[in-house]
Amino acid sequence: MALLLRVLILIIIIYIFYKGVRYLIDPKRKLDEAYENGQYYFYDDVKNVRKNFFISYKGALFEGEKYLGTTEDAFEVISIFVFVHDTMKLQGLTKSDFLYLEKEIKMSYPKAKISWKNPIEKLMKEEENI
Repeated sequence: MALLLRVLILIIIIYIFYKGVRYLIDPKRKLDEAYENGQYYFYDDVKNVRKNFFISYKGALFEGEKYLGTTEDAFEVISIFVFVHDTMKLQGLTKSDFLYLEKEIKMSYPKAKISWKNPIEKLMKEEENI
């Protein structure tokens, strides 16, 4: 009976340790923490095209919808539509910030055309017209 109790306690300790490590390395938790602290974090499952990606940047949370299409020799993400969850959080962001975000997205999806939702779209088009 004592041996069974020791094994049970050992299994419980291993389970708690396993859950603790999984919690610490969870990318969704890291995204939430970066968003709260106003830091940069790119959360994406590159292998799953159906899942949107999230970017925390300077206190704003952006979400990107990926669309699969054909390129010259493969099926790849060819279009990305990016929008912000709370437009009030855009205060203080500049064109260079959005160009930086585009560059970061292009690192994962080099063949994708990136489209922004208003009001970011307006800001980016003004830059092209200058």
